Amino acid sequence: MSDSNKPLVGIVCCRKEIERHPFHVVGEKYIKAIHEFSNVTSVLIPSDDLTSMMPILNRLDGFLLTGSLSNVYPDRYKDSIRDFNMLLDPDRDEYVFNAVKKIIDMEMPILAICRGFQEMNVIFGGTLFQNLENESDYEGHDFDRDASVGDQYDVSHTVSFENGGYLHRLTELSEAEVNSLHGQGVKELGEGLTIEAISHDGLVEAFTVKNADGFNLSVQWHPEWKPEKSLVSRKIFEAFGASCLEYSKKNG
Repeated sequence: MSDSNKPLVGIVCCRKEIERHPFHVVGEKYIKAIHEFSNVTSVLIPSDDLTSMMPILNRLDGFLLTGSLSNVYPDRYKDSIRDFNMLLDPDRDEYVFNAVKKIIDMEMPILAICRGFQEMNVIFGGTLFQNLENESDYEGHDFDRDASVGDQYDVSHTVSFENGGYLHRLTELSEAEVNSLHGQGVKELGEGLTIEAISHDGLVEAFTVKNADGFNLSVQWHPEWKPEKSLVSRKIFEAFGASCLEYSKKNG
């Protein structure tokens, strides 16, 4: 299938300063993962342009919310900042919080990873631990910033899939080993979200939107890291791609 005939997936950019200039950026691993394993092509969406949101969404067949070093602004879940060194990206927050429910209402496939998982939880009324180590009994979910990238993304712990849930049906597995690179996590689950996976110590690691008609999946881990080495990662991206293709045919 030529790129011009592939489903088109939107990826919202993170806005960050690089050498004192503002940039809109997306990690290459997310782009490669959906191109190679979802069989889609993509467009990067600036996070500070709400005026073009609907014209862009109307041209898309799917949406990807990536992970990021930045965090959801605590105001979004009625909390105050505890660590003033915490990386924030209010422009991305503004775009995503305006876009997600429109995407859900359009029945457009959406896949949310790490920060995207946390955004989805807050959008549906959930809250977050700003620092799992300091605010909860959950330990060992964050990563060593001084370790090699390979070590950071190596398998960290197991997650158990909810019996009969989406990931259980998709993979035909009851559990999987995943990486773990998040300092924050779900404190209260958002309204209307269905738990799909729980970590070894009981933290919510994946969920779906219960009453959404289109494909949606939010995961706390990083399936985009070397999906070729993980059956679960491949299954996730393949299912996302198949849903985007179905959406494009239905709305083409």
